Amino acid sequence: MTFIFVALSILLLVLMIVWIKVEPFIAFLITSIIAGLFLGIPMETIATSIQDGIGDLMGALVIVITLGAMLGKIVADSGAAQRIALFLMNQFGERRVHWAIALTAFIVGIPLFFNVGFVLLVPLVFSVSYQYKIPAMAIGIPMLAALSVTHGLLPPHPGPVALVAQFNADMGTTLIYGFILAIPMVILAGPLLGKWPYFQTMKVKPLEVFSAKPKPVEELPGLLNSLFTALLPVFLLITLSLVKLNVAEESWGFGFMVFVGNPNVVMLVSLIWATFSLGVIKGVKITKIMEGYSGAVKDIALILLIIAGAGAYKEILVDSGVSSQIGTSLEVLPVNPLLLGWLIAAVIRVSVGSATVAALTAAGIIAPLVTSGQSDPELMVLAIGSGSLIFSHVNDGGFWLVKEYFNLSIKQTFLSWTLLETIVSMLGLAGVLIIDLFVS
Repeated sequence: MTFIFVALSILLLVLMIVWIKVEPFIAFLITSIIAGLFLGIPMETIATSIQDGIGDLMGALVIVITLGAMLGKIVADSGAAQRIALFLMNQFGERRVHWAIALTAFIVGIPLFFNVGFVLLVPLVFSVSYQYKIPAMAIGIPMLAALSVTHGLLPPHPGPVALVAQFNADMGTTLIYGFILAIPMVILAGPLLGKWPYFQTMKVKPLEVFSAKPKPVEELPGLLNSLFTALLPVFLLITLSLVKLNVAEESWGFGFMVFVGNPNVVMLVSLIWATFSLGVIKGVKITKIMEGYSGAVKDIALILLIIAGAGAYKEILVDSGVSSQIGTSLEVLPVNPLLLGWLIAAVIRVSVGSATVAALTAAGIIAPLVTSGQSDPELMVLAIGSGSLIFSHVNDGGFWLVKEYFNLSIKQTFLSWTLLETIVSMLGLAGVLIIDLFVS
């Protein structure tokens, strides 16, 4: 009966978000209260459980996600992303323009949220399409693949960061595994898929209203500065994680490495550097930079609320004992826990639409298998992240973003964006299972 209540609570969450169009944060709170009542949590402690769930999860995430949004904002506004894109286009040339677009989107997509990176790079795709007489979707697919993979698998994006916190995984190790997966995923689902004859013959005319004017070249920051600043968080996280492995725990240096390698500290250092290297040194007033940061925080407010709501629902499952029961029951199934995590996230993704909601909800259900040591926490982050990307359709904002910007029909969007997301998700699962063979 307990499992039925859990299934009904998930169904209720899906119905409120998809059919009634309730804001996900509110839907999570309502679902958490109802689930708590039916699962036997005393009424006087339900509110406390919800508060604790939100506090525990947000305490680990809010700094990284907020600073990440600010970093993405200054990378975009300063023209650093445009500088990186122009350099790569010049280096690759017309014959390998698909690879240039993919690499550009991959680099830009690491510090930028999907929507920001998409809006930033779409004008580049359209201009390249016009210049080289290439169908827009043929080079749009590599861009979308790279942005999607970085969004689903690599910190500092909200989903991966939240999963790292949920499973107490190591951020640096997750990044290393994520890069091992992401590169072949982007290649297969990007430039190679973009050469499929269907995309080469797809005739669409992107709407001009979405083609923002780029900055004059003379106003752009230097290439080295742009690359270093955009990738500084990734560089620091990976480098410090590797260095920490060779430092004895009893030495004074270990404590220092733990401190400076903390994702919150890394993001703060990176943002301070970006503020000066891309802003103050270029003559931008600090007040204008801070206004941009404020706008970036407003853009991610709803994302933070969704994460908070998912934390409340997770805590209800934990406090009711259901989470442990589910973990115990799943232990006897002849299914790899990584496959199970991917499958749960995939089902919720198709039902709800939001990759972040799917990832965090799946994490709350699968957590006992990770905490009991039955699965590698870093690989579980990537398995659930991959599952949360599958089959984007009409209940996903990304579906409509792609449709409207590229001026596609519903059918064309399914055969391009939805197909791409499904391929990315399946490749992610395959890659996680292969890595698991070597690290388990």
